[in-house]
Amino acid sequence: MRIPSTQALRALDSFARHGSVWRAADELHLTRSAVSHQLRLLERDLGFDLLERIGKGVALTPRGQRYAADVRKALTVLGDAVAQNAGTGVGGSFAVSCTPGFASLFLCTHIGEFRQMYPDVALSILTPRRLDDVSNPDADAFIAFGVGNWPNRVVELLCEISFTPLCSPTLLNKVGGFSKPADVLRANLLHLGDTEDWARWLALAKVENPDTEGGIFFSDMNLVFSAAIAGQGIAMGDELTSRRALVRAGWSSRSRPRSRRRVPISWFPSTPRRVTLCWRRLGDG
Repeated sequence: MRIPSTQALRALDSFARHGSVWRAADELHLTRSAVSHQLRLLERDLGFDLLERIGKGVALTPRGQRYAADVRKALTVLGDAVAQNAGTGVGGSFAVSCTPGFASLFLCTHIGEFRQMYPDVALSILTPRRLDDVSNPDADAFIAFGVGNWPNRVVELLCEISFTPLCSPTLLNKVGGFSKPADVLRANLLHLGDTEDWARWLALAKVENPDTEGGIFFSDMNLVFSAAIAGQGIAMGDELTSRRALVRAGWSSRSRPRSRRRVPISWFPSTPRRVTLCWRRLGDG
């Protein structure tokens, strides 16, 4: 049997400690679907059930509890090894390219953890103009949005995310609420660079002949979120990068249509997208 992935083991450990997929997702900075996916993959690799459904929730099986306890011990040993050897033999510089929105709303909140592990590494954060740009010759690694079909790059999937409309409670009340997907066209659409995300979502929602060329265009995701929070229009965002912006604005990402005045995120369809890590192969420019 092959050794399970570290990410899957961390998902199990977090779920075992918190007893909740939602809390595990918060701790690991992943979506709930990503944590559930990791747990399912781990069950497949192990060949036995880790979880069992109890009422409306899930819990560890007795065998899952024993395995999770062993995983906790193993992760503790690995963590101690990192702490004992941090800063020894690892130096130089490391440049990461990722979008401004991902950098400010996610990556920059975890730089301290990297610095603790590698204090002698000079870290640089670079920002491209496109979500899928992996061309900067000054970058050592890229965190990009896309399917990962980039020549001369080693690609690893970090997580799968879903884009969905984000609307402030103030604007939602102003337009009288949304009862069908086409109702979003009664407000300004906020675009990041182009209309691709909105066009894809409206097509998935089966909105006929939508006009996606209107609205307001921005070059930075932070500006898109700021305009959405100010009630200037509806943004297209994902839970991974927009969670902190929503918390700062006092929005609840778990609201649902039954409390219409508190619905910042639409309950309409979401469009999937992959977040990938890639780097150059040795010898490639």
